[in-house]
Amino acid sequence: MKLFIVPTPIGNLEDMTLRAVRILKEADAILAEDTRTSGVLLKHYDISKPLWKYHMHNEHQVLQHVVSEILGGKTLALITDAGTPAISDPGFLLVRECIKNAIEVECLPGATAFVPALVDSGFPINRFVYEGFLPQKKGRMTMLNLLKEEERAIVFYESPHRLVKTLHELKKYFGEEREVCVCRELSKKFEEHKIGTLTDVADYYEAHPPKGEIVVVIKGKE
Repeated sequence: MKLFIVPTPIGNLEDMTLRAVRILKEADAILAEDTRTSGVLLKHYDISKPLWKYHMHNEHQVLQHVVSEILGGKTLALITDAGTPAISDPGFLLVRECIKNAIEVECLPGATAFVPALVDSGFPINRFVYEGFLPQKKGRMTMLNLLKEEERAIVFYESPHRLVKTLHELKKYFGEEREVCVCRELSKKFEEHKIGTLTDVADYYEAHPPKGEIVVVIKGKE
């Protein structure tokens, strides 16, 4: 009777820990954000377990059923499409509900995209701020006004089709010379890191439209 939170690779399937593979093989069932995506990973590691859908569109509806299954004696594992569940992915509600019901929750260490991006930036990262995805409309200007004074490194996720627009907005609030690192397709074949001023990096991506998963790291205000 337990819930395991199991990180999965953000790209390269080899970035799976031996313990994570064992836990998934031992679980009674696996909660997956997208069963098709997770199926590729599970097949790669010869894991055959019942897959239950658990994602942002149904988590409120299935939450109590999942908790009841664990209280009934099942050990379940929660995975998402990539990275650590509950980090800008579904998982928080389930963890909170399990704690309320005295169910043991154990999160395994493993892959998450913002950590390698911070290290790859070369910026001081003994302290940093993680923002997930920035607000798209309501609260965006307020957030950028607050973050421009932040002395810690700032890391967040962005979509490829919004990246150039976001970099130009950052220039407006942070100044054209603030340093930034854009990490694209971490751990994958076409992994790329672009480090420079907001002006230089924005110009680069205007000339080279980005694709894939993106993490942005901004150097803290000096």
